[in-house]
Amino acid sequence: MSRKPRVAVVFGGRSSEHAISCVTAGSVLQAIDREQYDVVPVGIARDGRWVLESGDPERLRIRAGSGADRLPSVDGGRASVALAPDATSAELVVTEPAAPPRALGEVDVVFPLLHGPWGEDGTIQGQLEMAGVRYVGAGVLASAVAMDKAYMKVVLAAAGLPVMPSVTVTAREWSADAAACRERAASLGYPLFVKPARGGSSIGISKVHDASGLDKAVEDALVHDPKVLVEVCATGAREIECGVLQALDGSTETSVPAEIRITGDHEFYDFDAKYLPEEATELDVPAVLPDDVERQLRELSARAFEAVGCEGLARVDFFVLPDGSVVVNELNTMPGFTPLSMFPRMWAASGLDYPALVDRLLRLALARGTGLR
Repeated sequence: MSRKPRVAVVFGGRSSEHAISCVTAGSVLQAIDREQYDVVPVGIARDGRWVLESGDPERLRIRAGSGADRLPSVDGGRASVALAPDATSAELVVTEPAAPPRALGEVDVVFPLLHGPWGEDGTIQGQLEMAGVRYVGAGVLASAVAMDKAYMKVVLAAAGLPVMPSVTVTAREWSADAAACRERAASLGYPLFVKPARGGSSIGISKVHDASGLDKAVEDALVHDPKVLVEVCATGAREIECGVLQALDGSTETSVPAEIRITGDHEFYDFDAKYLPEEATELDVPAVLPDDVERQLRELSARAFEAVGCEGLARVDFFVLPDGSVVVNELNTMPGFTPLSMFPRMWAASGLDYPALVDRLLRLALARGTGLR
């Protein structure tokens, strides 16, 4: 190229993980080398409007205080921005009141830092494929499969990977015959976890100790997703994560695993424990594991990555059960990049620091075309 590659960092979105996407974007915007890349911050407001954001990392941090005001969000009142509907020229077009549309320039690669539905689930990936724009991360199918935890389990199990037993409950089934849904859930045995099937950041998740708590847990999850996953609780398990990165030749590399240990009043790794600094969460990076267990975790991470058809990056989450067996919990195609996020921490412990990680992902995306591959 005769100029620096232009990167559109896209964040926010319509999902319940809007704020966490903004926090992730703040970290990435701060880390991108402006000597190597021309950066355009693009925010997606909660109503779905695309705007030209300020890109100020400080504005995208979790602030001190309490309540929703401490969480960042995209300013939907800014100038609108859109990709020109022309697959031969990926230009960003800006429109403002009382002014003619203006071209902002051609985009070479998009870094979609969107978590949850309408972003991490294959929707924006499909839009970018249609526009002929390169982007960081998994394609349409892998993004959709990994976003839907129920289908992800089907794919992983078909590839011979161990998963926790579960059942799904849809809003239609719950409305038509809640008793049958309760019976299917009870067949798994308590305690159970109830979660939105296509959610993240532990939003809408409940731990249910007995039948008396099931109805409220299902209804809480249905607020976020009309499809709910009811899953066996991995009692006494260690929560271990492992990062996966793709190389330019298509091969995969795995990071050292890390362990999350929850202390204090948290029963599980909920939203506050994940993202609020004052919460009592202990992270071991790398995790203290027997050599054979670490080898197994890294091997299963690469196998899960390949089974789902991921590209670029993924974080694979595991349970190491008290008997020493390993179970895949889930796979995230766009793991968090906040200062507290495990994915960059694991790669830093593996010898790849945060700016180098961001640069590698951008170079991978620039080297990969769109369309069938």
